[in-house]
Amino acid sequence: MTMPTLLVLDADPPPRLGRLTGRVRIEHADESTLAERLPHADVLLVWDFTSHAVRRAWPGGGPRPRWVHTASAGVDHLMCPELAASDTVVTNARGVFDGPIAEYVAALVLAMAKDLPRTLGLQRERTWRHRETLRVAGTRACVVGSGPIGRAVAGTLTALGVTTALVGRTAGTGVHGPEDLDRLLARADWVVAAAPLTDDTRGMFDARRFGVMKPSARFVNVGRGPLVVEADLAQALAERRIAGAALDVFEHEPLGPGSPLWQVPGLIVSPHMSGDTVGWRDELGAQFVELYEHWAAGEPLANVVDKKRGYVPGH
Repeated sequence: MTMPTLLVLDADPPPRLGRLTGRVRIEHADESTLAERLPHADVLLVWDFTSHAVRRAWPGGGPRPRWVHTASAGVDHLMCPELAASDTVVTNARGVFDGPIAEYVAALVLAMAKDLPRTLGLQRERTWRHRETLRVAGTRACVVGSGPIGRAVAGTLTALGVTTALVGRTAGTGVHGPEDLDRLLARADWVVAAAPLTDDTRGMFDARRFGVMKPSARFVNVGRGPLVVEADLAQALAERRIAGAALDVFEHEPLGPGSPLWQVPGLIVSPHMSGDTVGWRDELGAQFVELYEHWAAGEPLANVVDKKRGYVPGH
């Protein structure tokens, strides 16, 4: 029996796949070699989930892997029409990042409510300035994106005493549909974007949507950078049409030192780290190994992405 070939699109540090030793031939590729090695692989592990190399290499000639797994929740970085139309199964890292991202959102909400960025700035200036801060309990949140990450965020905010509404692609039990979004935005003290990037969600938070929000509202994006028209958000903050925002994802990453976003008043910038806790890479590696064992046994895979929609269906 021929040993399957696993091709890894590398990132540093590499994945720990020790349990697969002797069971699969592991080869490695980077952006310059992926296209030539792709036809010889049975499985592709996209460990470098910041790379767009798969999208560029996939349309080439020759066979293609039967299964592609990305070590990320989003799949927009690898999806192209040819992959979407193929018989290749695509899976993602759904489940690894839910809790950490929910904690990160809660930390941002508390930091903004308690004016912690200002406190730290005043400390650096050695300035004693007493202020009053906001209670989080009793406020309202609108979480956009009803997948596992959005649901974890909603659950964590609810535990803080925040009345939370969840908005998804379609209405269902405990989930509002898109037709309710503007109404919920108009009432929310906290708006959290946790949606996948699709044709329907790209640029959904624009000048009109920021105009719907209350002047006292704060906005957080832990979904995908292109969900937000960044220039519109910057203008809304500069004109104080909303009270504050935090971005952990951006249209172009890494955010360059010359980006005006670094100096937008009331904006907290973090480098796409909301889901990355100590040991997260080991969790991603272990998740892939478990999926591989199911694949090798001919068993159904979890986390199968609907390639037309761009996410794992279910909520």
